[in-house]
Amino acid sequence: MAAEVLLAEPRGFCAGVDRAIEIVERALRKFGAPIYVRHEIVHNTCVVSDLKAKGAVFIEDLHEAPPGATLIFSAHGVSRAIERAAAERGLRIFDATCPLVTKVHVEVAKLHREGYEFIMIGHKGHPEVEGTMGQIDGGMHLVENVADVARVQPAQTRKLAMVTQTTLSMDDAASIAAAVRARFPGVREPKQQDICYATQNRQDAIKRMSAQVDVVIVVGSPTSSNSNRLREVAQNHGTPSYMVDSASDLRPEWVAACQRVGVTAGASAPDILVRQVVQRLKALGAVSVRKLDGVRENVKFPLPKGLRLEGQEKTDLQRLR
Repeated sequence: MAAEVLLAEPRGFCAGVDRAIEIVERALRKFGAPIYVRHEIVHNTCVVSDLKAKGAVFIEDLHEAPPGATLIFSAHGVSRAIERAAAERGLRIFDATCPLVTKVHVEVAKLHREGYEFIMIGHKGHPEVEGTMGQIDGGMHLVENVADVARVQPAQTRKLAMVTQTTLSMDDAASIAAAVRARFPGVREPKQQDICYATQNRQDAIKRMSAQVDVVIVVGSPTSSNSNRLREVAQNHGTPSYMVDSASDLRPEWVAACQRVGVTAGASAPDILVRQVVQRLKALGAVSVRKLDGVRENVKFPLPKGLRLEGQEKTDLQRLR
């Protein structure tokens, strides 16, 4: 392989992931280990392993955290029932839910008070979907594809609103949303689309890159929704694409006959993994690396109160970038 490697821009960590990881890092520094985290803080094996080594304990059942312990909710958000259960156990709680997911939760709560039912576009079983659907008791109908829309049976259609998981494929979500509008012409849509800026930017970047390369390598963990969508976007644009959790997953036969190899990373994948994949490609014969032009992201979300560490050095998050 005498290939050129093209790096998509933007790629890797988004502001919500930055914030979530920093919340865990700062809690460990301020309160000491163990710090309990409900669900993986973000869906990336490297990030979770790094935080485990520093004293973070990832749990699904709140009873695994002793009363009075420090608990962090993951970036995906949690249901109201989980919030209540955590408070009842007397846990010190910090919420690392991405503010863009919180925006959806706030909208759902507001419209629910006004008597709305909801159609949610998303993937069944994903923690973000479970958290959003758990903001209300009933009256939210999940659709995963266009066929599901025909089967939805809301109790009424006069007040019906549509919300979306933030990490979906924009193209897939658009087609499902169109089917919802066709069946329920009066459906209320978000003032701003729910799919987050980082998901959109990374999907736009891979669309631009796909036309220029022979194969696309997406760095991301199998559990990462936005990473899986990146691979699908490249595939749907006619470019073979593969997802790797680490450089060791990259198979030589994927790139053996390629002149140009595209590399990107999901919003929960640290840049150190991208660098390792590039090194692996160089070892396989890649001769140059070039960054493509793309959107510059300058979004920064504030941390929760109680986690400001004045005068202390920056977190180890910088190492992962």
